Amino acid sequence: MTPRQAPRKRNKSTMKMVGRQLKAARTAAGYTQRALAELASVDEETIASIEQGRRVLQLDLAEFLDELLETKGMLVAGVENMPEIDQFALWSEDYMKHEWEALAISFYANQVLPGLLQTENYARAVLGERVPAYDQDEIETKTAGRVDRREILRRKAPPTLSFVVWEPVLDLKVGGPQVGREQLRQLRADAHLPAISLQFMPMDSPSHAGLNGPFILLETPDHQHLAYLETQRGSQWVSDPDEVSILARKYAMLRTQALTTQQSLSLLDRRLGEA
Repeated sequence: MTPRQAPRKRNKSTMKMVGRQLKAARTAAGYTQRALAELASVDEETIASIEQGRRVLQLDLAEFLDELLETKGMLVAGVENMPEIDQFALWSEDYMKHEWEALAISFYANQVLPGLLQTENYARAVLGERVPAYDQDEIETKTAGRVDRREILRRKAPPTLSFVVWEPVLDLKVGGPQVGREQLRQLRADAHLPAISLQFMPMDSPSHAGLNGPFILLETPDHQHLAYLETQRGSQWVSDPDEVSILARKYAMLRTQALTTQQSLSLLDRRLGEA
């Protein structure tokens, strides 16, 4: 999938209709969500989210389910005819699919907090700063989508998640002091989740391996290693092993240069005391 494709938006009512069709076909075939997920090699929560209209049914999965459930192409037709009013750009959809299924994800952030760590109010404030501006309905739709992604943090088998965040990100005043304090409290709570490692790169660090900008590393279920970059000019997947290796080495260096997880918790405590 190539970056910089035109954005596509998702029709929530159509997603729910496709979800209801899947649920009806699954029930008629006698499968539980867990049994169907195992046959399709996806997480049980993926099936649940699709049936509830919270997650797009991808075309390849629709083709497999049509064959398995003997629905004669109904699910594929629903996906292919879904009105193009999706809330995410196509490459972002592709990223979120990988994010949901990943075994491990590593984030380096130096502008705003990673989306998985954002509170609803922080996300809304960040999205409200876009130029050209989103209208209010778009902001609310995108905010809901970003908050929904946080389900990953608390599911039964979450990926291993590592975050390195440059300390000045915590000084971002977007949304005002109340939003900032709420976000700090959320970070403090998230940092205690068993699958999360949260570290801050301090302002006084004499070395910094991430000066070229933010990036994300993912390990897929079949142990493929990928990287994802977002810039002012678009988004980009990196799959070349040599290029991914360079970013992985940068991330390893960032972790050694950053505060430890315990020092990072102490930093949050100090900032909460001052807020």
